[in-house]
Amino acid sequence: MANAKELFRQNFIEYASYVIKDRAIPDIEDGLKPVQRRILHTMIEMDDGRFNKVANVVGSTMHYHPHGDASIYTALVNLANCDLFIDKQGNYGNFMTGDGAAAARYIECRLLPFAKKVLYNPEITEYVESYDGRNKEPVVFPAKIPVVLIQGTEGIAVGMSTKILPHNALEVIDAQIAAIKGESFQLFPDFPGGGIMDVSDYNDGLGSVAVRAKLDTSNAKKIVIEELPFGVDSEKMIHSIEDAIKKGRLKIQSVSDFTADKVNIEIYLAKGTYTKDIVDALYAYTLCEQKISVNCLVIRDKLPHVCTVSDVVKYHADHIIRVSQAELEVEKGHLYDKLHTRTLERIFIEERIYKRIEQKRTQEAVVQAVKSGFEPYSDQLVREVNDEDVDRLLKIPIRRISLFDIEKNKQEIDQINADIKQVEYNLTHLDEYSIKTLQNIRADLEDDMHKRKTVITDFNIIDVKDVAKRDLDLRYDAMTGYIGTNVKTGNSMVKVSEYDKILIIQKSGTYYMTNVTDKSFVGKDIVYCGLADKQSLEDLVFTVLYMDKKTKIMYIKRCKLSGFILNKPYELLPDPENNSLKKLSVLPNAEVTITYKAGRVKESTFLFSDFNVKGAKAGGVTITKKEIASIRIKACKLVDPSTKPAAAPVVEEEDDEVEEIVEKQDEKAQAPAEPKAAPKKSSADDMPGLFDDVD
Repeated sequence: MANAKELFRQNFIEYASYVIKDRAIPDIEDGLKPVQRRILHTMIEMDDGRFNKVANVVGSTMHYHPHGDASIYTALVNLANCDLFIDKQGNYGNFMTGDGAAAARYIECRLLPFAKKVLYNPEITEYVESYDGRNKEPVVFPAKIPVVLIQGTEGIAVGMSTKILPHNALEVIDAQIAAIKGESFQLFPDFPGGGIMDVSDYNDGLGSVAVRAKLDTSNAKKIVIEELPFGVDSEKMIHSIEDAIKKGRLKIQSVSDFTADKVNIEIYLAKGTYTKDIVDALYAYTLCEQKISVNCLVIRDKLPHVCTVSDVVKYHADHIIRVSQAELEVEKGHLYDKLHTRTLERIFIEERIYKRIEQKRTQEAVVQAVKSGFEPYSDQLVREVNDEDVDRLLKIPIRRISLFDIEKNKQEIDQINADIKQVEYNLTHLDEYSIKTLQNIRADLEDDMHKRKTVITDFNIIDVKDVAKRDLDLRYDAMTGYIGTNVKTGNSMVKVSEYDKILIIQKSGTYYMTNVTDKSFVGKDIVYCGLADKQSLEDLVFTVLYMDKKTKIMYIKRCKLSGFILNKPYELLPDPENNSLKKLSVLPNAEVTITYKAGRVKESTFLFSDFNVKGAKAGGVTITKKEIASIRIKACKLVDPSTKPAAAPVVEEEDDEVEEIVEKQDEKAQAPAEPKAAPKKSSADDMPGLFDDVD
């Protein structure tokens, strides 16, 4: 068993590492996944300036990528649609309409010179054998700019995922230059489809952005969608609008899609509906507004690494200096080789060293004669003469020797020395040289295609709860115990929307908050049901009359209810095991008249306002111990605090069994009028809280 566990563990680790490093996550250095890198490497090898069928490129890429042609084709189309490294010809699909690309045999592509300028330098690139050992492929390209930020990427690996949004190429290069200079910078996404974006929660590539469609609302009866949010095409947008219409959330007469080269979706409003009334609902109920979460995960130093957008830019600010140094060293070596060659040619011809070989009969003697001929001039040479140098000199045609121009040779050597001097200067001023390189790259992108398209602004996400209308009738059937917007029998409790939450209080004193549903079972002992949002409960005071089951003492408690956890039960009574609920009211104030069965005092009266409002967990105040015949509650106005009695009346008499009576209360009584007579009892259809027969 232990061996099996270790085998599974080792195999899983190898599989996870392979998927993470070689399939799904891009490398920070060149910003490419392996399949993208292999496609570009293949196109570099095939590059002759002409277009190639995508099918041919896919087939050639399979020499390096052993995962089938479908994944290569999809990756090539996506890479080409970034319009950065690949020139395309044919139908590559339309991200605005959601149409896919044509088959690989119908479309063509070729490498743009910009790709070689940014990525390609085989002399400083590390190569490894391909999967079958027949070819060589790059480990990573020595990219000069943060490609991963410009193109963006998305991938799911084992236990991790990455989602990096595309950024504006010009802004990315400007940020890279600022990082080299040690200046501050800030980068935000830019989408090819434009749209509107709020970046207040972007958190440097580790948060989220809110995106919106661009709407033309100049016509009071028609809305035109001119730009779509990132990741949404016209087909998805129209489907979301039609879905909202079916659910009754939008009053729209018709939707027409004229999207082609530009987005153009026309929404004609229903009669009696105007643009200003429907815009927020479009943002709330359709794909006109989206929130996109991002996670900048890349391969760095052969390991997955979560970093910020600024980290990527700073990495490439250092990386381009390393690349520049490596390229300059290579260039310097080439210049010295060229200088050595030109110097050898001048001495070989000018000093007639070639004459020394006329009498030599063997190859060894010829080589030795040439080498010995250069010995007096060793101080003029860059390095020692080797066999390759001799072989190259011996291949110079006689015609070229006879027409050798010493002055031209001298000018070439002077130019080479000047170039060497410039390279050595650049090596000592790498920051300056790297910035010039980036400015040169930036100049290739200064066209309308690479200008910022997405507008950055501040806006609040439209919550569907804010625009949802409370036009659904929430009904409760005490006979069956069901409550919901699809319950046809029973009493109407309150008008709600499908996104509301409701507060339910049971006969036992237990209360909880739950979601509005079409139909759900809550039991037959509900004594209160109302909206549970903050606004509805802010000024609502619950007045509870309850009795101790053992001592028969009657108590009153006034409190507010708030701070619920969804579907978590709470207790309204201090000791639900020993107390029973007798009356529950949500009137702001009321006159309570208690009639006793026996005793010298036949009845007593007090107001709700005589008692303070306390917390939901507080205990009640004693009302009486006397046996009660009835309790009457009459709504009245709130009393001025300055005229309130000094203390609430407390009656302490003999303990008697209390007849439990719960009276109904009119919902309209929550806004009490001048008390004239005892309020008329209303049906449960009209009131949100009280029911007869609590017990």
